[in-house]
Amino acid sequence: MEHMSTRQLPRLSWIDTLYSNFNYNTDGYEGDAAEDRKSQDGSETMPFIDESPTMSPHLCARGQDGEAISPTPPEGLLLGGDTEKGLEMKKLVLSGFLASEEIYINQLEALLLPMKPLKATATTSKPVLTMEQIETIFFKIQDIFVIHKEFYDALSPNIQQWDEKITVGHLFQKLASQLGVYKAFVDNYKVAVETVEKCSQANSQFQKISENLKVKGPKESKDCPTISTMEALLYKPIDRITRSTLVLHDLLKHTPKDHPDFPLLQDALRISQSFLSIINEEIDPRRTAVTTPKGEARQLVKDGFLVEVSEGTRKLRHVFLFTDLLLCAKMKKTAVGRHQQYECKWYIPLADLSFQTLDDSDSLPHIQTLPEHEIEEMKIKISTIKSEIQKEKKAQKGQSRNVDRLRKKMNEQESCLLLFSPTIPFRIHNKHGKSYLFLLSSDYERSEWRESIQKLQKKDLQTCVLSSVELQVLTGSCFKLRTVHNIPVTSNKDDEESPGLYGFLHVIVHKATGFTESANLYCTLEVDSFGYFVSKAITRVFRDITEPQWNEEFEIELEGSQFLRILCYEKCYDKSKLNKDDNEIVDKIMGKGQVQLDPQTVQSKNWHMDVIEMNGIKVEFSMKFTSRDLSLKRTPSKKQSGVFGVKINVVTKRERSKVPYIVRQCIEEVEKRGIDEVGIYRISGVATDIQALKAAFDANTKDILMMLSDMDINAIAGTLKLYFRELPEPLLTDRLYPAFMEGIALSDPAAKENCMMHLLRSLPDPNLITFLTLLEHLKRVAEKEPINKMSLHNLGTVFGPTLLRPSESEISKPNVTMASDIWSHDVMAQVQVLLYYLQHPPISFAELKKNTLYFSTDV
Repeated sequence: MEHMSTRQLPRLSWIDTLYSNFNYNTDGYEGDAAEDRKSQDGSETMPFIDESPTMSPHLCARGQDGEAISPTPPEGLLLGGDTEKGLEMKKLVLSGFLASEEIYINQLEALLLPMKPLKATATTSKPVLTMEQIETIFFKIQDIFVIHKEFYDALSPNIQQWDEKITVGHLFQKLASQLGVYKAFVDNYKVAVETVEKCSQANSQFQKISENLKVKGPKESKDCPTISTMEALLYKPIDRITRSTLVLHDLLKHTPKDHPDFPLLQDALRISQSFLSIINEEIDPRRTAVTTPKGEARQLVKDGFLVEVSEGTRKLRHVFLFTDLLLCAKMKKTAVGRHQQYECKWYIPLADLSFQTLDDSDSLPHIQTLPEHEIEEMKIKISTIKSEIQKEKKAQKGQSRNVDRLRKKMNEQESCLLLFSPTIPFRIHNKHGKSYLFLLSSDYERSEWRESIQKLQKKDLQTCVLSSVELQVLTGSCFKLRTVHNIPVTSNKDDEESPGLYGFLHVIVHKATGFTESANLYCTLEVDSFGYFVSKAITRVFRDITEPQWNEEFEIELEGSQFLRILCYEKCYDKSKLNKDDNEIVDKIMGKGQVQLDPQTVQSKNWHMDVIEMNGIKVEFSMKFTSRDLSLKRTPSKKQSGVFGVKINVVTKRERSKVPYIVRQCIEEVEKRGIDEVGIYRISGVATDIQALKAAFDANTKDILMMLSDMDINAIAGTLKLYFRELPEPLLTDRLYPAFMEGIALSDPAAKENCMMHLLRSLPDPNLITFLTLLEHLKRVAEKEPINKMSLHNLGTVFGPTLLRPSESEISKPNVTMASDIWSHDVMAQVQVLLYYLQHPPISFAELKKNTLYFSTDV
């Protein structure tokens, strides 16, 4: 596999690297914060270090162009003019470094402790190790210990008797000049660790010694000794090389240029960086790789945040796919000022991983879920908070503490939504019997993860078992190797990033080319919404064809969307291929791709044509966008003929019916053959089919029933929705709209019941009877929720705004400034009104009219 260039990856600052190296304990020099991140050209710089315990690590400080950075600190690095404050900071930096030196010396001392006894037994008849093995393992440790003990003893009095004229640069110069010892240690490091591993396997006595080394705590601390392994302690000198370079940067930052220490520290930094550059010339820099025990490169191929189901509970995990294993990790809670670290939950060697079909007895565990209405409420809260943040930033120019408070609140809501929204199961199996279940929001992600794993499995992989130290180091490396840094929530985005599009995207899927064999082909369309992707439309299936030409148009509602995805499937009609995870036949993904919804491109009045290339397949499509404020407008109509856009009382009077013919026929057809259809009323129908049905109903065509029986069921469902949407005023009327909004907000159940029933009685008879007819139909659809995946709340979300959204004059309010405001302030209440009636016991027109309750509010 080709190595990824370091230039393609996000760069960490020196301080990021410093903290990310703290994988074994909490000791270490506390350096300055991230203000020191950038070099002269504004690029972030970092000392790289490959944290593998089984190879000589890669150490350097590099600029954006890959060249070693200059040891001279950038201009403006000093605190301008504030000499006294700078020197006080210098003392603090030195104090922190001295404390970490004490810990480091104690670690070296602990490492050296067993050396003498081991040497003593080497000359006996029963040696634990040979003299050659001892010299290999402890190579240069004694020399490094002496160097740092002398440095510590010389530096300590200077800090205890601190004076602003004191110089310490000569001590760092001497320390840097002795880095040659480290060069020898680094060259021997890989062999030393391998020798420890081999000797531990061969000799239980040495294994016990190597896994139980006691490290003393600092003198002034009451901390008890900590237990560490020999492998972990052998890594400490490597960690220390970069640490010394970091502290020199901070000391220079807080040392005035005219101070005698400045040139000395500058020279020490030059020596240190020169040393790092020499090391780099010998080691190929690969930030995307760590090394396996066999010396092979283990590269990170893919990573991302997934929701794992563990003991029936949803947990957010960061999953890392390496070239030979899959590792599931979680963020550890860390103290303030510490960078986040990962904790490994489990890993599976790819050689042991499968996606095999489960036995019938192996069903999905009970999964923690949230009711649909709570999911929708979260969306509304997020939209509302976004609006509040925008208003607060305008009022306070972004400096208000309220903005931070609101961002935190929004992050909580978005994180919860991200955790509870995914529903598509992705189960992986370990051949030793353990299964793991993830939930994804899209078949797109499931396919990406599966394909990436299967591609790696085509290689000759060997199973592997990681020691605790190897696992610790691999997990520690994840912080630097990761390519996905934040969970996909708005609060992690820059303010300048696009808020996404609100409104309706019209998409025409034209055709697909590039298939080598005939197949049953169709496409699905997905858009992102609140951090996850949702399937919005599906084309008809073309059977036994190599070049399907759909030419189907769809209208997709966008909620802050930024991407459109198209997935091309081969339809499977073989019921033996039922997926035990989600009880659905698995159709094969032939290709997938996505395009960014650029507001400048899609918001023109003309159609924008595009092509998505996917695995040799090309799908041609066109799209254009209508903003929500335009698409929500109802058009006043004086039209008397036809049914679309005509007042409902005019239609029923003409037809001499209680419910419009179009409503009755569409409901009948959906209940006849669409009630089991997954996503009925949610999945968009083909726009051209809907327009054909609209024209037929408007013209009162005689063969309308024949058309209905032949038409795709999603087109019929879409025609019914379009009819209600194009009414000149909502089915529940403009006049009563404010009262419905007030009624649904009442807290007392009895008062709410009284009000909501009174409002129904206040509707004109055609509106009321049509509403009650639709209500009972939607309840029957929801009864099939286990099959069609449409709950009462799903249906309320689809139909609520359609039945209640007021006419243009009612929604043109001056206080509504953003398209997302309309969603957050109105739509939730509209959904709640319809949901109230959907969840209510059956409502009879006759009983409703007969049961006259006294209600004082004037509507």
